[in-house]
Amino acid sequence: MALQFTSTCNFAFSQRKVERIRAVASDGFVKVQTEEDKFVKLGGSDLKLTKLGIGAWSWGDTSYWNNFEWDDRKMKACKNAFDASIDSGITWFDTAEVYGSRFSFGAINSETLLGRFIKERKKKYPEDEIAVATKFAALPWRLGRQSVLSALKDSLSRLELDSVELYQLHWPGIWGNEGYIDGLGDAVDQGLVKAVGVSNYSEKRLREAYKQLKKRGIPLASNQVNYSLIYRIPEENGVKATCDELGISLIAYSPIAQGVLTGKYTPQNIPTGPRGNIYTAEFLTELQPLINRIKEIGESYKKTPTQVALNWLIAQDNVIPIPGAKNAEQAQEFGGALGWRLTSDEVDELRDLASKSKPTIGFPVEKM
Repeated sequence: MALQFTSTCNFAFSQRKVERIRAVASDGFVKVQTEEDKFVKLGGSDLKLTKLGIGAWSWGDTSYWNNFEWDDRKMKACKNAFDASIDSGITWFDTAEVYGSRFSFGAINSETLLGRFIKERKKKYPEDEIAVATKFAALPWRLGRQSVLSALKDSLSRLELDSVELYQLHWPGIWGNEGYIDGLGDAVDQGLVKAVGVSNYSEKRLREAYKQLKKRGIPLASNQVNYSLIYRIPEENGVKATCDELGISLIAYSPIAQGVLTGKYTPQNIPTGPRGNIYTAEFLTELQPLINRIKEIGESYKKTPTQVALNWLIAQDNVIPIPGAKNAEQAQEFGGALGWRLTSDEVDELRDLASKSKPTIGFPVEKM
C-alpha cells in the first residue's frame, strides 16, 4: 500500500521504511517529523494507517445525527470534510453497513457516500491512496462464516471497491461469534481485506477472538471501542490492558464525546437531538472545570480544546482516535492533534479532573 498526498503537506509514504522527513515550524523552532510520527502499524498486521482516522457515522444519518434531516447541503459539507481530511494528511475513514439511513426519505448509506467521495477524488488525484475500514452488523438472523462474507461483499458493492483495508465485527453477536470470526479469517484468505478487527468487544471476547484467529496465522488487528477523556471504561474493564498485552490496536470512537469536549456546549447550550438526553445541563455543569482546564492547556500550546482532547488519547499509546467530521473545518482542526504531545503531568491532571464528573452512558453491548 502506498500513500501520496498532493496537499500543502506534500509527502510520500510506502509500507517500506523510507527516509524522507518533513520539517514543521512551530513557536519559533523547527521540529523534524519523520513519517513514523504520522503513521502507526495496526496491531500485528502489516497495515499502516495515520495515527488519527475519520469516523463517518454521521454521514447520511437521520436517526441520531443531523437533526433527523439529510439534504444536499449536508452531503456537500461531508464531501468537503472528506477532501479536507486527505489534504490535512488524514487518509483513512471508518464507516459501517448500518451507518447512514438506507430506508429514510432523502437519506443515504454512509458506505455509499464514502465510495462516491473516493471515486470523485480519484478522478482528480489518481495517485491518492485512501484506506477504508467498515463493519459487519452481527444481527441475530445472521449465522455462520458465510454471513460475514456476504455482508462484506455487499459493503464492497456500496463502496465500489474490490477490497478494504480493515473489516470489523461491529459488536458481538448474541450467538454465533465463532462463525463470525471464521468469516473474518476467510475474508483475509480471499484477499477481500488487508486486516481484521472487532468492535465493542469485552476483554473475554477479545481474548477468544485473538486466539481463534491466531490458529490460522491471522492477527486480530484492532478493537474499536468508546473511549474518551470522559469515558474511560476501556481502562477500567481490562480492554485497554488486554489490547496492549496482545498487540491489538485500540481504535477510539466518540473520542471527543460526540462534540462535548470541544467546549462548544454549555449548561445553557446542550447538544441537539438524542445527545441532549446524555449530555444534560446538569452533566455539563459538572464538566465545566475540566473544559476550562482543557482550554487553558490548549492556549499554552496554541491548540484548540478538540486538539487537546484527541492528543490526550494519543498520549495513552496504542490508541487511534477516529473523530467524526461533518465539515471541512472540523476535519482541518483534527489534523492539529498530531505532531505534538501533552506532558505526562497534563495527561494525569486531565484524568483526575475528568474523574470528578459522572460517567457517561456507553454502548450496552460492551458488557456482553
